[in-house]
Amino acid sequence: MPKTPCDVLLTHGWIHTLDDRGTVIADGAVAVREGRIEAIGPTTDLENCFDPARFLDASGCVVLPGLVNAHTHVAMTLFRGLADDLPLMEWLQKHIFPAESRLNESWVYWGSLLGCAEMILSGTTAFCDMYLYEHKVAEAAKEAGMRALVGEVLYDFPSPHYGPVENGLRFTEDLILQWKDDPLIRVAVEPHAPYTCSPDLYRRCFALAQKHDVPMVTHLSENRAEVQEVLARYGRRPVAHLASLGVLHERLIADHCVDLDEQDRDLLAQNRVLVAHNPESNLKLASGIAPVPDLLRRGVCVALGTDGCASNNNLDLFGEMATCAKIHKATTMDPTAMPADTVLRLATRHGAKALGLEHVIGQIRPGFAADLIAVDFSAPHLTPVYDPVSHLVYAAKGSDVRHSLIGGRVVMENRRLTTIDLERVLAEVRAIARLLRS
Repeated sequence: MPKTPCDVLLTHGWIHTLDDRGTVIADGAVAVREGRIEAIGPTTDLENCFDPARFLDASGCVVLPGLVNAHTHVAMTLFRGLADDLPLMEWLQKHIFPAESRLNESWVYWGSLLGCAEMILSGTTAFCDMYLYEHKVAEAAKEAGMRALVGEVLYDFPSPHYGPVENGLRFTEDLILQWKDDPLIRVAVEPHAPYTCSPDLYRRCFALAQKHDVPMVTHLSENRAEVQEVLARYGRRPVAHLASLGVLHERLIADHCVDLDEQDRDLLAQNRVLVAHNPESNLKLASGIAPVPDLLRRGVCVALGTDGCASNNNLDLFGEMATCAKIHKATTMDPTAMPADTVLRLATRHGAKALGLEHVIGQIRPGFAADLIAVDFSAPHLTPVYDPVSHLVYAAKGSDVRHSLIGGRVVMENRRLTTIDLERVLAEVRAIARLLRS
């Protein structure tokens, strides 16, 4: 009987599908054809059924869906370590906004390529981005072969990129139309936050998102100072303020959601808002700790993000998973809070849902996009193995990822990037840093 052709056959891995049944296949294989998962099963069975254009050996690896970074500002790799150990508003207004005023599209392109390299090397295959010159973020992600939801940040005040906000709204709509049929890149409408965006701007952003059936992304209730500022200005807390504007919705991705009262939590759940949790950034800026276990109990979809490198200072979701699992045990004084399996799903299936891709990525199952990573479990810190999921959350590092595929394309093989000239990217970013220092 003739074998079925396929593009890639990934073999001899410990396949963790993260499907609804929690299917795990020891010594398993994944057949990839035309960017999608054609079949999964024991390696012997698939080797007998498929004739691949190439084999990819995953011996000693746990294979799982690629991680999803639900909130970042990827080009802020340029500002990694630029201003540390400061309160959020001082950090933002006295250091980050002035640095961003010097940005240009070339800088954003190179910073974004550096971020894409860092994410691929640490197992992230999809991300949601908010920044300036976002057309260059889209170009960099496309060149790197990454899956991305991108959007230009919108404020009431003039942007260093587009100037007045009217131009920003036009730019956003043009960007939506430019990328609307792309298999990897999608565009969202992204007002910055309730303290930088007027009620009218929020309504206009939401109308634009509805018109084109795309997500809307905003920072929300990141810390107590933001809540107090919005209360003083509008007489409502930030979540209630957005509810009064009619923009709390299942298409909204709300980043941070740290300082929440009971009404806030009810509103997020009732309106099926998607939340991006950024534990390391929230810790570093002393913003607080989001009440994630309680949000999950209420049925809120909570995904995991890193935030930007200026406030984290890396894009490694493995580190983010470990931090997420531990801080919620400490804050609830309950060691059973946020078990490893739950946290892994925040970084995979919940991230896929937040980005509007729950039927495309986040699981290893036939018909889904072949966004896969193979994590090498041969290192001392991952030996012995009793529970692979425990190791993935509590012990693995981004540097343990051996292979990465996105849409069936091998973007990293044996720790070597195949889509990015890393040495050139590093040289370009170092040159930019010298200009920033001056």
